[in-house]
Amino acid sequence: MQKGKNIEREREREREREMVIKSNSSRSSYYSQHRTRFLRRPSPSSISAYIFLLVFSIVFFIFSPWKIPHDDHEKIPFSTEDPPQVPEERLWNARFNHGFTPCVKPTKRYRVPQNRDRYLTVRSNGGLNQMRTGISDMVAIARIMDATLVIPQLDRKSFWQDSSTFSDIFDEFHFITALQGDVRIVKELPKELESTPRARKHFTSWASMGYYEEMTRLWNDYQVIHVPKSDSRLSNNDLPLDIQRLRCRALYHALRFSPPIENLGKKLVERLRLHGQYIALHLRFEKDMLSFTGCTYGLSETEAEELRIMRENTNHWKTKKINSTEQRIGGYCPLTPKEVGIFLQALGYPPSTWIYIAAGEIYGGDFHLSELRSRFPNLVFKEMVATPEELRMFANHASQTAAIDYIMSVESDVFVPSYSGNMARAVEGHRRFLGHRKTITPDRKGLVGVFDKMERGELEEGSSLSSIVTQMHKHRQGGPRKRGGSFPGIKGRARFRTEESFYENPFPECICSTKTHV
Repeated sequence: MQKGKNIEREREREREREMVIKSNSSRSSYYSQHRTRFLRRPSPSSISAYIFLLVFSIVFFIFSPWKIPHDDHEKIPFSTEDPPQVPEERLWNARFNHGFTPCVKPTKRYRVPQNRDRYLTVRSNGGLNQMRTGISDMVAIARIMDATLVIPQLDRKSFWQDSSTFSDIFDEFHFITALQGDVRIVKELPKELESTPRARKHFTSWASMGYYEEMTRLWNDYQVIHVPKSDSRLSNNDLPLDIQRLRCRALYHALRFSPPIENLGKKLVERLRLHGQYIALHLRFEKDMLSFTGCTYGLSETEAEELRIMRENTNHWKTKKINSTEQRIGGYCPLTPKEVGIFLQALGYPPSTWIYIAAGEIYGGDFHLSELRSRFPNLVFKEMVATPEELRMFANHASQTAAIDYIMSVESDVFVPSYSGNMARAVEGHRRFLGHRKTITPDRKGLVGVFDKMERGELEEGSSLSSIVTQMHKHRQGGPRKRGGSFPGIKGRARFRTEESFYENPFPECICSTKTHV
């Protein structure tokens, strides 16, 4: 009997999903429907009319004898209790951004590079932020090994299939000149060395200063060393201060995006700020992310099977069998759009809040996104803030569009990642570097217990939920703290994997407290 009800619910869910897909025939048509609404500035008469209707609706709602029917299929109950009003400054202001400043200048012991006739060629692997941090590591490694760095080749064969070159994404001339006092950088190998034998070396992950000093022995036999992978090639801790600060100069100063990306990013920030303060939400609910993590909570059986097949057919994903329930309980799953909506509302953000979604295509489209939009109607993507003409040159270049999302995230008033991936860590570190801008990192493991209580009817939305969620995230808002070490009990090289990334929190090497700080 129960099984029959579950099958019927599943069929009903699929019918609803098909209706949503038909009503939004394509992602571009959906964006075009909302772009005009976003870009159009309201007239004074429309504002007056809106205020009148809003007041009338509130009065009518308070005194109306009608009751809003409760949807039986809705798992999470809504409380009739109004959420507590949170002061504006608590919602938007960073509490601990005073008394700290970026400090990346070299020490007095720092010497000018020797510019010897030795060359390091690099192939940067992964997505945008994996490549950015990898390139910054390679700048530091070239410095340690006293080598000339050749402008890195970018990954064109990974999942993203992006044909962008270095100069398409980054300001190449600025990169070379900004680091000329640190490392000699050239656009390409000298022609006389193009055919010379070269050492192909996979450097060890999270390697120490001593490791690379030992690797300099390769110069005895080779003039060129090629590095096939650049990600996580340098340890997070126990490096000289000048090397750590060089990594920060490379990432935050030298690796500036190309002028077209920088200009459009700044333009979109200004355009969005016309509507006031905004949250940048890094919503990791793309198909590949859900498939890779094995997270299927809130999805239909058909969707879960589709993700399983994708994981099975992706050769470089080593783990094939994943228990979705265990993943979620352990806090290893990204929050769903619905959970993000509950989370932000519990923190006190009003429905009028503007939210910029920094993400790829959301799995299930508006079917899943509607559960967030019902709470926060002012959701926008870059495709809604920018015009089609402005985005045309970036089409089919995932790393370039990701760079626009990166700018929008770093410059936002509040940044919220639904999952701790490469971009989330890079943005958090950059915002710390710029003055500990407010970054709210959801306690995914802790929130699972809260959401499950809501599903069981043991907890409703309102002041109790807000108090629990607010207290849970009191110290998860990007405040200054030293970088976290490895997990206790883990020995050997495995401990490096559990350390907090240097680029997620470059304190204290690249962030200094001022004399006036208490």
